[in-house]
Amino acid sequence: MKLQNIFLALFLAFSFNSFAQNSKDVLFTIDNNSYKIDEFKRIYLKNLDLVKDDSQKDLNQYLDLFIGYKLKVSKAYKLGLQNNSKYQNELSSYRNQLSKTYLNDSKVTNQLIEEAYNRSLKEVKASHILISFDENIKGADTLAFYNKALDLKKRIEKGENFETVAIANSQDPSVADNKGNLGYFSAFRMVYPFECAAYKTKIGQISNPVRTRFGYHIIKVTDVRDNKGEVTVAHIMILNPTDATAETTAKAKQTIDDIYKKIQQGESFEALATQFSEDKSSAAKGGVLQRFGTGQLSSEAFENTAFSLVNKGNISQPFESGFGWHIVKLIEKHPVKTFDESKVELESKIKRDERSIIITNTLANKLKSKYAVETNKIQYQNVEKIVNDAVYSQTWEIPKESNTIKGDVLVIDKNKKVETNSFVNFIHSQQKNKLTTKPVKKLVAELYESWKGEQLIAYYNDNLENEFSEFKNVMDEYRDGLLLFDLMEKEIWAKSKSDTIGLQKYYETNKSKYNWKERYDVDVLSSTDAKVMEAAQKMLQKGKSIEDIKAKYNKDNKVAIMVKSGLFEKNYDILDKIPTITKGANNTYKDANYSFVVNVKNMKAAETKSFEDCKSRVINDYQQYLESTWVDELKKEFSVKVNQDVFEIAKQQLK
Repeated sequence: MKLQNIFLALFLAFSFNSFAQNSKDVLFTIDNNSYKIDEFKRIYLKNLDLVKDDSQKDLNQYLDLFIGYKLKVSKAYKLGLQNNSKYQNELSSYRNQLSKTYLNDSKVTNQLIEEAYNRSLKEVKASHILISFDENIKGADTLAFYNKALDLKKRIEKGENFETVAIANSQDPSVADNKGNLGYFSAFRMVYPFECAAYKTKIGQISNPVRTRFGYHIIKVTDVRDNKGEVTVAHIMILNPTDATAETTAKAKQTIDDIYKKIQQGESFEALATQFSEDKSSAAKGGVLQRFGTGQLSSEAFENTAFSLVNKGNISQPFESGFGWHIVKLIEKHPVKTFDESKVELESKIKRDERSIIITNTLANKLKSKYAVETNKIQYQNVEKIVNDAVYSQTWEIPKESNTIKGDVLVIDKNKKVETNSFVNFIHSQQKNKLTTKPVKKLVAELYESWKGEQLIAYYNDNLENEFSEFKNVMDEYRDGLLLFDLMEKEIWAKSKSDTIGLQKYYETNKSKYNWKERYDVDVLSSTDAKVMEAAQKMLQKGKSIEDIKAKYNKDNKVAIMVKSGLFEKNYDILDKIPTITKGANNTYKDANYSFVVNVKNMKAAETKSFEDCKSRVINDYQQYLESTWVDELKKEFSVKVNQDVFEIAKQQLK
């Protein structure tokens, strides 16, 4: 997730919520801008459910935070950050996404939910060949691509091998690796038109060319099976070495084999995952991963192995994926949910999917009765006069000099006027779709209804802020959140990284915060066999090497001892459990499962970290320092006036 997305997610938690707006009184002003008490109440009440520390509920402190936030937004506007094209594009993109929630039709939505659920019960295995082109190309301009895809289909139907044709012709970048085979997938795994074609094509057959935003596809369905549901597994992973030499590759393989032997010897999978798995995101949880279904991971080998395990607790043999070596343990199998269990999730997915377009298109008819719509008959008739039969051959051109189409042809809700040129340009663009309706007057009428529907939806969309107060509130908060992110990046984050003099000065002033604890250069030996550990300790005390110990005890296809080496602080893992650590191999610890010997090769006293050792933390602390002093500077730059009478009334209400 991008830093910006994380920031905005946190900001949206600090969001507006519905609250009876009985008071429009001004709580405070910043220069000439007023901020009302109802906004403050909404935000405070929303956050009240999110904080557990009573000190954070203090209204005086909260008002200071709220004013500080509004000061930062004011600074962003003063700097003109709202004029930045990147900001405007991001805001527009978010509004487009948010508006989809409001461009809805429940009947169509329910039909799509039912369709998606029925498809989710099955998994389709398919291969494809892609003939790609720009998604903005429309109508007749796509014909050459369509014909090329159709020719490839005919060649395969006449006996040519699908994979051979795919490798030679498909423009899917992954074809060199998968020969067009996409594996098994279910609903929502592919773009909607592709999914529809795959589910409608019978096993062994090839679809007609199907257009998606990527181009034209021909799809061969090779199998259909019941959906396997999802699984929860844990894994131990040894990453593929970055310096992939024969030696490092063999070492990775040897490590995973040693771990597997220890599992077979009865040692805890979870404990071994915690100690040795190089997937840091799951190691601390005993290797447990989030549940997943087929087609959701980027490794088919991992999915196949995970789903092949039958019973809870089953453990796979070591196997290799594109990321490294794994051992997988089955935690739980999750069968496909019932329709009622799936409904909410499916609806959410549909609103984020291409299916949402179908829902949006049904809205136009409802809006025709919602808004007063007036057609300028004279302008409409003028359009009829200039459109001729050339439109059927895609050669019709808009007259260069035509004063007859320089008025408004449509008025929506008595205040939105749409120029005739907009409709004329729509007709011109649509002729590329090989229009067939005749005569021309009937075609113009058909296109007018389609264009009018688009204009109604656009008008409705443009006025969502007036239609729905919650939409306006969310857009206002997102607008300010984006500005605040850009401002923080400019004034705080970028400065804290680039201000080398300031960083160094902050480090020198605060050196006492950045200290190494006592550190130890160690070999940590572990085993479930206490006697083996005692013998290994004696070998260390006699000066024997780690290699000597491994050679003696890790043999006959058994791993008795595992070793972890490095420079660690006193509070690291096992070290923290040994009361007094001394140099040499006299340091031992034992828990319910393992015996440990810590061989201390060198000891480093506690000392101040160098700037380079703690640079990332210094940058973070410097950012916080800059931000804490920044609000004080903004209070000097802007005039802030708080209406204490209004605030006291609000405090009584909120108590």
